[in-house]
This record gives sequence, C-alpha cells and structure tokens, in this order.
Amino acid sequence: MPLTIGFAAETLPGERRLPVVPDVAKKYQGLGARLLMQKGAGRLAHYRDDSFTDVAFADSAAETYAGADILCCVQPPSAELISTLKPGSVLVGLLQPWGDAARARLLAERNITAFALELLPRISRAQSMDVLSSQAAVTGYECALIAADHSPRFFPMLTYAAGTIRPARVLVIGAGVAGLQAIATARRIGAMVEAYDVRPETREQIESLGAKFVDTGVSAAGSGGYARELTAEEKAKQAERLAKAVAQCDALITTAAIPGKKAPVIITADMVARMKPGAVVVDMAAETGGNVEGTVAGEKTWVGEVLIVGPTHIASRMPAHASEMLAKNYFNFISPFVKDGAVALDWDDEVIAGACLTHGGEVRHAGVRQALGL
Repeated sequence: MPLTIGFAAETLPGERRLPVVPDVAKKYQGLGARLLMQKGAGRLAHYRDDSFTDVAFADSAAETYAGADILCCVQPPSAELISTLKPGSVLVGLLQPWGDAARARLLAERNITAFALELLPRISRAQSMDVLSSQAAVTGYECALIAADHSPRFFPMLTYAAGTIRPARVLVIGAGVAGLQAIATARRIGAMVEAYDVRPETREQIESLGAKFVDTGVSAAGSGGYARELTAEEKAKQAERLAKAVAQCDALITTAAIPGKKAPVIITADMVARMKPGAVVVDMAAETGGNVEGTVAGEKTWVGEVLIVGPTHIASRMPAHASEMLAKNYFNFISPFVKDGAVALDWDDEVIAGACLTHGGEVRHAGVRQALGL
C-alpha cells in the first residue's frame, strides 16, 4: 500500500482549521501519497468532502489516526488518539511542545516521530513552512477587526452634514507579524495608529505602514527575531513611558508573546484605569495569560468604563484562509521528506532535526527536554 497521509477533524472546542485544502491535497497525491480523511473534517473550515477528489474517507478520528503513516493535525491530539497511531508513524502539527511532559513521553513511548512546527528553526529556508507567522497574520488582522467592532467610535475620519468626526486612535503593542498586520489593518480602516515594540529595529517597519512609533527608551532585542524578557528596572521605565500613550488611545491591541512561556504583562491595572471611557482593549495573548491585567481568556470584561476583550482561537475566526495558509506551510515541510511514495528523513537537514520533538523512542529536542524536566 502506498504511503498514507491522514487528516482528522480537530476535537478541541473552538478549533475550526484544517491542515489541508483541495489544491494542496492534489500536490500530496502528486508525490505518490494516498490521502485518508475523516468524514466531515473540513466542514467547520467550509471545505466539503466532495471538494477533495480521489481521497479515502474514514468514519472516525481514531480510524484516521490508525490508518496514517503521516498524520497532520492542528492542535495536539489527545492521549487516546496518540495511542491509536501506528508505531513508527510520523505526526506533524502545532504540538505545543513546551506544554505537556506526559504527551511528549507518550509520543516517545509509542515510537512516534513527532514534528512540532513551533520548533522550526528561524532560517530563510524555513519561511515557507512557518505556521506561526502565517497564523499570526490572521490573528493580527482579526484583532484589528475585533477592536473596530467593539469600539463606540468610528475608526476612519467621517465627514457628514454637521461637521467632521475625528478618526479613532489605535495603539498596537508588539510589532511581530501579528502586530504589523494589526497596524496595517487598522490603518486600512482609517484609524490613526501608534505602535510600540521593545525591539528598536521594528521602528522602520512600523513607520513604513503609516503608524507612529512610541519610543520608551527601552530595548529588548533578543535572538532569533524574538524579544528577550525585560529586567524589573526596564519594565518600570517602559511602563512609565507607555502609560501616556495608553491613556490617549481609543483602542489598544496587545500582541506580545514569548514562545513556550507565559505572556508578559505589559499593561497594568493602573494603566487601564487611566484609559478613556469607552476605550477597548483586545488582548491577543489572552490564551497564554494575557498582556493586560484584567484579561479573562474567552471573555469580555468591563473594568470601570473600559472593555477588555480576551479572544481565543483567533485564527479559527477566519478558518477558510487560515486553513489554506496552514496547508501550504505543512506541504512545504512534509514534501521534501516524501520521496517515491515513502518517508525519507534526512537528519542532517537542520529543518527536520530542529523541528523534531520525538524520534526513536525518546524526546529529542534538547530545549523541550530541559523545559519539561525530562
């Protein structure tokens, strides 16, 4: 039987994405692979079963997992589903490698070669596989729309018979992929946008999008394109300078995150208390603890006269295009090691070696082992 690549429906409530779309399915078939999908797997992403041609369908997630040589998932599978994977099979997905030692151990015990795409090295060749960046673009876009939807003020300038309405002031914290997309989207809607990031090199990117850079005098340039954690003294200086900008904005969007760690709290309760009546806060980092004191994941919370929105599963708010982006990322990662209808892993390839969570009965990623105490 040819190599079988499986795609099952996600089981986590709120998750609507699928790691394959019809056009990409044809590309896998072009590699000589057979595709196995759970019936209805793409329904929540608005992809019907009949849009996938020459694909075998399974009745359940367990049947899909059991029949796959390579299983692609979006969220980490449950222990029950991991137990149905064939020993020696390959699992590819956003596996939250730092989040669950028991899951990592189980994958190793089952002799699963698991690739956590969060672990992809930050090199040029891996950019086309970078699921974190593609999905961050979706979340940044959505956060700007959430802010506009909840704001009691127009984002764009509006001229009407009795005069002119000034555009809303939007402040974006964090200028990674998500932050830059939030800036660009808020600007397209017509808002006046300011943005802040602890990495000084982002100033040019922020200004290129037509936003004003908020300079706090604190730099936290880190390695791999990520920000490092600030010292207590730096946090105090940052907070003092940032508080003024926060107090003046009509909508605040926070996007600061450190992979594998709790989100840093940047906006204090005191800053929120000084915001305008009717101001809206959208905390993109709500799922990992939030950048804002008072954020409740999955809830809308009024703190005085300020509304704090803590959205979860943000990329799943736009599942069709988010799935299309994911599907291309996954294919670009998987296709190099599928040759002549078989898996051929090159452990000298820094992309494959860097993204590997478990292989050969052990947790291979040194950083994950250390973080989980393995």
